[in-house]
Amino acid sequence: MRQKNNNKQDPTVSPPHWRLILPALLILAAAGIWWLTRAEPNTSTLDTSVATRSQPSAPTPAAEVSPSPVSTLSTGPEYVGRQTCASCHAEQSEQFNGSHHDQAMQEANAQTVLGDFADQTFNFGGVTSRFFQREEQFWVNTANAEGEYSDYRVDYTFGVYPLQQYLLAMPGGRYQAFSVAWDARPAEEGGQRWFQLNPDVNGDDPVKALHWTGRQFNWNLMCAECHSTNLERNFDSVSNSYNTGWSEIDVSCEACHGPASNHLQWATHPDSHPEMADTLGLTVRFDERQGVNWLPNASGHPERTVPRTSEKEIQACAACHSRRAQLFDDRQDAGLLVENYLLSTLDQGLYHPDGQIQDEVFVHGSFLQSKMYQAGVTCSDCHNPHSLELRLPGDGVCLQCHQANQYQTPKHHFHSTAAGSACVDCHMPATTYMEVDPRRDHSLRVPRPDLSVTLAPPNACNQCHTDQSAEWAAEHVQQWYGHTPQGLQQYAEVFAHARAGASGAEQGLLELLANESQPAIARATAASMLQSWPGPEVAQSLFVALRAEDPQIRLGALQAVSSYPPITRWQLVSHLLEAPERVVRLQAAAQLLDIPPEQMRGDDIKRLRDAQDAYLAAQQANADDTSAQLNIGVFYQTRGQLALAEDAYQRAIELDPYFIAAYVNLADLYRASFRDPDAERLLKTGLQQLPEAAPLHFSLGLLNVRNKQMDQALSALRQAVMLDPDTSRYRYVLAVGLNSTGQRAEALAELEEGLQRNPHSQTLLTLRQQLQSGQP
Repeated sequence: MRQKNNNKQDPTVSPPHWRLILPALLILAAAGIWWLTRAEPNTSTLDTSVATRSQPSAPTPAAEVSPSPVSTLSTGPEYVGRQTCASCHAEQSEQFNGSHHDQAMQEANAQTVLGDFADQTFNFGGVTSRFFQREEQFWVNTANAEGEYSDYRVDYTFGVYPLQQYLLAMPGGRYQAFSVAWDARPAEEGGQRWFQLNPDVNGDDPVKALHWTGRQFNWNLMCAECHSTNLERNFDSVSNSYNTGWSEIDVSCEACHGPASNHLQWATHPDSHPEMADTLGLTVRFDERQGVNWLPNASGHPERTVPRTSEKEIQACAACHSRRAQLFDDRQDAGLLVENYLLSTLDQGLYHPDGQIQDEVFVHGSFLQSKMYQAGVTCSDCHNPHSLELRLPGDGVCLQCHQANQYQTPKHHFHSTAAGSACVDCHMPATTYMEVDPRRDHSLRVPRPDLSVTLAPPNACNQCHTDQSAEWAAEHVQQWYGHTPQGLQQYAEVFAHARAGASGAEQGLLELLANESQPAIARATAASMLQSWPGPEVAQSLFVALRAEDPQIRLGALQAVSSYPPITRWQLVSHLLEAPERVVRLQAAAQLLDIPPEQMRGDDIKRLRDAQDAYLAAQQANADDTSAQLNIGVFYQTRGQLALAEDAYQRAIELDPYFIAAYVNLADLYRASFRDPDAERLLKTGLQQLPEAAPLHFSLGLLNVRNKQMDQALSALRQAVMLDPDTSRYRYVLAVGLNSTGQRAEALAELEEGLQRNPHSQTLLTLRQQLQSGQP
């Protein structure tokens, strides 16, 4: 897939992220899924002194619309609004005013709109967009995916700095985040201009899946949850429309602390509510830093005076500041990550093999890799949680704990000038997303230019010294220290070899999984990657990992068990159906979907049926999410309820005609039902929408092989390899097909090219050896 790193992560501005696909038991594992994420919010505040919800109504592009109140859910504590909070917490409210959370999303008006709407035009990809005003409203004239021009009203601003996006009103209660954004930086920094957020996938690019009118830029599904407080999507599947609403338009007090009505009761009459003494009536009380100081220990290293015993604060922040999948659509106060979302591991395409950020991953997954996290640091040690500013500017935030005479000196950083010697320059290198927004890697790692030489991830040294090579940087580091500093993160080679499918790579993964000194997210990644090496030794390690205290490691191990037969899976994961975290319970159920409850005995029948029913209910609650429809289809297909499965896959395609996984699974359902002509028609329809989708070409090639249409099969397989030359499986199947038609030399040539890209691929090495030895 041709995708630019154009997501963003900070409370400043957020574009649409791509929503993550819940890992389901995909029927055709050979076909890849495009992993898409979700975005986060930015806002200005509404007067919410009363506990009502606001919602954008369902406009046509040119219709007049204003937020209308909807009654709040009455179950549990209620939302009271920031103005109520500010009556007692004036200092925190003042810090919040004007913050990026405060400006995450705002009604579009002369005060909030930063872009130039004075009849300005912007040309890109053959499309001319015009920005203008009409009757004090802001409008954009631009083309839809079919090239037809219309006027679209700007109802809301999204974010504030370093860029601002605009939400355009569409039919069905939908709002789309326009992909031409305003560069809010000063002119001398290249700002104060219109620019295209994703220039490599819009305009005349055939990947219309990422056109601004598509689902990936849909505010309701992709962005809204993290940009407003107490958001409800309110999707109606019958009318295929939204009635999305919120308590407050921005990321306000109760987005983090939860609904505050019980807190008000406690504050008014604390003696009357002894049951609230510990929580103060708050859904989440952030008391982890009370009495905490950082003091040097006997070795001179900073140490927390009170151990961190919970992760309430980190989890609450991570609910939006992470690359994750939302699994549940019910209201979860303060959105704790472990209860509601599935965190991405250090997957290829998201992170470099050493764990550095590659695609936009929204901080949390990086921070979990850091020595700071292991030492007990929390978000608010560095950031003011209300203003979002650093607690001290520049190196000052680090020198809160680290002694200046030890670290702010050339003896530590080996630079004679201030340029390049700031703590963040070496330990938090930045990657620019959304064209203008540099985001810093929060894994706080030791620079490793030596790994750039051997494995090609980036390094902090060459980010400044762009005119020098990684070898040059590695030599200097070696000269400075007399050795190569390793740092905490010890898994670059393990992941690089495993990603390449190298022989023996599973041993490195097993060792990493067992290494308790390494970050849990890395160990969870190792567990998930063991899916490719099923066997008794791996199963033993997974048995232990599935009983780990850290839910991340259990979730990683759950991804790996899908390679085992049903009875083994039941033995490995059935105990997690009663796990304390509902995300773990749901993922355990996902691994047991193909086990009929009637085949179980006694209490296990009810346990399994209840788990499977809960899994299906969670998917149905997210009916507007194509990945949920995919999971529903898998659910029914595993039960042989093919009509229901077909309907779910078709719904997924109707929701998003560019959703590759739905085409692949539905085509496989047709194939399994001896409906090969339907499968071929479907795949060709998908290729009309997505001509560069390698998985669809690959699936069509496999179908043609099944039907003994080898010329068409080889053509489709070649196309898959051309579009995705790094996927060894595509090249492997093409080589097998070439050899089966008497083209052994061509097959060997394909294998050689594949091994140049993936020199450790055991499947390619084994096939090459077989063909070279003359085996059929």
